[in-house]
Amino acid sequence: MQGKKGKVYLVGAGPGDIGLLTVKGLRCLQKADVVVYDFHLNAQILNYIKNEAEFVYAGKRGGHHEMSQEEINRIIVEKALEGKTVCRLKGGDPFVFGRGGEEAEVLAEAGIEFEVVPGISSAVAVPAYAGIPLTHREYASSFVVLPGNEASTKTESSIDWRFLATQKGTIVFLMAVKNIEKVTEKLIENGKSPDTPVAVIRWGTRADQVTITSTLKDISGVIRDNEIRPPAVVVVGEVVRLRQRLRWYENKSLFGQRILITREYTDAYQRLEDLGAEIIEFPTIKVVPPESWKELDEAIDRIQSYHWIVFTSANGVRFFFQRLMELDRDIRELHGLKLCAIGTKTASELKRFGLKVDLIPSAFRAEGLIEAFGGEESIKGLRILLPRAEVAREVFPERVRELGGEIDVPVTYRAVKPESHAKRLKRFLREGRITLATFTSGATFNNLCEILGDDVEDLLRDVTIAAIGPVTVKAIEAKGLKVHIMPEEATIDAMVESIIEYFTKRR
Repeated sequence: MQGKKGKVYLVGAGPGDIGLLTVKGLRCLQKADVVVYDFHLNAQILNYIKNEAEFVYAGKRGGHHEMSQEEINRIIVEKALEGKTVCRLKGGDPFVFGRGGEEAEVLAEAGIEFEVVPGISSAVAVPAYAGIPLTHREYASSFVVLPGNEASTKTESSIDWRFLATQKGTIVFLMAVKNIEKVTEKLIENGKSPDTPVAVIRWGTRADQVTITSTLKDISGVIRDNEIRPPAVVVVGEVVRLRQRLRWYENKSLFGQRILITREYTDAYQRLEDLGAEIIEFPTIKVVPPESWKELDEAIDRIQSYHWIVFTSANGVRFFFQRLMELDRDIRELHGLKLCAIGTKTASELKRFGLKVDLIPSAFRAEGLIEAFGGEESIKGLRILLPRAEVAREVFPERVRELGGEIDVPVTYRAVKPESHAKRLKRFLREGRITLATFTSGATFNNLCEILGDDVEDLLRDVTIAAIGPVTVKAIEAKGLKVHIMPEEATIDAMVESIIEYFTKRR
């Protein structure tokens, strides 16, 4: 007896900016057992796929296909017949020159349930990011979207070139760069003015967006001179004249910056994206539970014996309370204890649990903490619980013990090197597409070196580097590389602020 069939979601991922992925598209992606994806996607989207999901790369880059359309059809049908939830992830919108209709037909014929999740098409998003409205009361009241390769792929064109050349609306061509001379000739031959404004936008909505403008008669030469290659959107019409006044994306202070972060993404990095940067997330450290909960469990069993709990990071807070709940305990167990949080981020994480923080030292330095607790005399007889990472400095615990205090330091979480596929990152670095790399610890840098291999120095030689703390800087400089940005405060927020200041001054 055949098992229950799975379901296929045909999802449009939008044109590139990860923020243009729809909420429904994200939900489908996160619950998929299999994701079949194309080349023209923001790689960050793939970070939202659950770890155990199967990735299938379908290719489709500049006319070169990793898999034929027939193979793609076969894969999505086979996986669905295995009872799996499949996400067919496509750039732009699946039903706008995305062959989503063909895939839906195959699924319907196989009796497989499917759902279409529209995406924002590059036909409308890319011109908008270039400051070109497709319609405007004074310039154009309509627009038409066409495949730019149609004229060369059919012996008899189905495009009404006479109508296109004489209508006053905006014309948008997708996949037209390789065939631009044929397209412009057809329009001019059929009556379009050779002086009609034209814009070509490559990698639209991305940090490496490039926009050139010219006229219908000259645009093919300008494309050659600027070495514009696919993917690109071509806009023909009077609305192109508005770009000079309405360009907004390219005016952002961090436009053009592609920033590598070597730890998991947090909301602190969003400011960089808001200012036009594109984040490339490539964590070289993964935070996981300890190999054994024994130390922490014992500390939780005698939780009321402590006077203070000191949390040094948001990770420490999360893993501590995760374990507290798993042991069928709750925050009432902390009644009467005082809480110390190192840094405002750690304090904010505690507040999420409804807990008031009694002390927030600015930094985790032994002498500073001793003073914050009231000085050396106040430490004697004090019992402190310090839930912390597996690898941590011993200076503060040793100083507490020297002064007659008691301190337990149970391992609450640990940092490990995740399995990473570095092929795409290496290509980005070789092509000069990464402008800034950030490192929050010596481990994030050293792990990246192991992942990238012996050519790490060459790959990072021309990249601006930001690092948190002197220990991280020392690890980087030991490889012969220069650190350009180091914030005074050892926090991600401070590093983000320093990055913004650095690039703002260079504009």
